[in-house]
Amino acid sequence: MGIILSMIMGLIVGLVAKAVVPGRDPGGLIVTMLIGIGGGLLGGVIASAAGFIGAGIARFIFAVIGAVILLVGWRILKNSNR
Repeated sequence: MGIILSMIMGLIVGLVAKAVVPGRDPGGLIVTMLIGIGGGLLGGVIASAAGFIGAGIARFIFAVIGAVILLVGWRILKNSNR
């Protein structure tokens, strides 16, 4: 159940990150989900480094911040290959 919940949460976080960052997005649903899951992990590291320990909306916000960072990096990588 934890894996499915992580995938659903990753998809939601990835979709929010794609809505926040303007422009054309490389990748489809799977890439969005992976960016969201990776963003959640990166956001957790950022939250721990900043001293935030907790759950709820703060965790979601840090996950979106992490996903935005990964999405921008993904776009830079995809555009540099063209």
